[in-house]
Amino acid sequence: MNIVIYGATDIGCLLATEFFEDHDITVIDKEENRTDEFDKLDISFVHGNASDMNILKAADIMNADVFIACTPLDEANIVACLTVKKMSGIRTICFVSKEEYQNAMMLNKSEDYLGDFFIDYVIWPEALLTQELFRIVTVAHALDVENFADGKARLLEYKVKSSSSIVGKMVKDCGFTRDTIMVGIKRDNLLFIPNGLTEINDGDKLIFMGTSHSLDILAGTFFHENEEVKSVAIIGGGNVGYMLAKSLEDMKIKIKIIEKDYDRCEFLAQELQKTLVINGDGTNLKLLDEEEIGSCDAVISVTNNDERNLLCSLLVKQLGVKRVISRVSKVLNIPLFEKVGIDIAVSPKTSAINEVRNDIDETSVDILATVEQGAAEVLEIPVDEEFNGKLIKDIRFPAPAIVGVIQRRNNVIIPKGDTVIKVHDILIIFTMAENAQKIKDYFKVCV
Repeated sequence: MNIVIYGATDIGCLLATEFFEDHDITVIDKEENRTDEFDKLDISFVHGNASDMNILKAADIMNADVFIACTPLDEANIVACLTVKKMSGIRTICFVSKEEYQNAMMLNKSEDYLGDFFIDYVIWPEALLTQELFRIVTVAHALDVENFADGKARLLEYKVKSSSSIVGKMVKDCGFTRDTIMVGIKRDNLLFIPNGLTEINDGDKLIFMGTSHSLDILAGTFFHENEEVKSVAIIGGGNVGYMLAKSLEDMKIKIKIIEKDYDRCEFLAQELQKTLVINGDGTNLKLLDEEEIGSCDAVISVTNNDERNLLCSLLVKQLGVKRVISRVSKVLNIPLFEKVGIDIAVSPKTSAINEVRNDIDETSVDILATVEQGAAEVLEIPVDEEFNGKLIKDIRFPAPAIVGVIQRRNNVIIPKGDTVIKVHDILIIFTMAENAQKIKDYFKVCV
């Protein structure tokens, strides 16, 4: 696949790094924006502005398959995508940083508006980050949460504490709840797929797939998290903080939001009906103590500054908050945040890259989710005639993989070895990222 990227930005670099090994990549931008990171990749670089048809021709846009605009300027991205659409009609992906632009670009999907003004896919990274934070916050103490099959099935990730009853036990002896499968373990920064004889250690991160109900029981039984999240503090009242608070208000959660800018606080107070808005600095330990932030079930720091988020997170940790989640703008900073004790570090850029990866996948196989910063993938694969009537235990994957969920019409099945696969079933499969292509090829070859 030929992919043209407009914007030598951090996101542009991440996209090029993600795709250059399997696709032909051309990056368009001013020469002064070109960094050493791009020179390390086997890609083409065209100097100029992608709104210029001559520049697009130089990038061979007529023979491209996908155009991605990710400069810091929303208007430039929109104009470039529309120009490309007029010239070649290829798929366009446009990054924006404002809600109004996302709404405007989505008009073509509404029956109320007709016309040929359209872009195929509009990505607002902050909205994706908010959705991810909402999933994490609303499931107590889970490190990661992904929903499948319209919410009937889930993936959850938990960290094993030293006091847990399952430490030292083999997976087969743990007695995990019915309709639950452990699909992965991360240990000492290594993610692998366990088997029944795998022993669970203190500090392991366990990844489960199953029905939503069974995973709720699992959490309460083995991870002492049957209590609901009742109070949340958000540090930073920008777009992410505001949208997250608005979503959490519907969950009957007690919410406090701390914001430095007084004018922004007035806006938040007018728009948020059930949230306590506090005008102050999230790095002020005295303020945090006075507002009893330490008693919150979770604190999320979502300012647009990594250093400030790290400091805020460390301070609330000192106050005794058990679950601290932090926004990280620079993806390379995520391991640092986790190393110093921040429970969960999430990046809008990572969320956006995952969306693009899913969108441009060439096969009929859909990547539903990525796990542990892309180390593993959850694939959605429809069953064809070739596999009709086969038992799960008879599938011979070319690499380690687990069928975690079978979606059959409106029902979900958590399979066992003797579960029979039927045509038109949808298999939801967990595998390592480096093996994902092998699993995809296996189903293509067999069909």
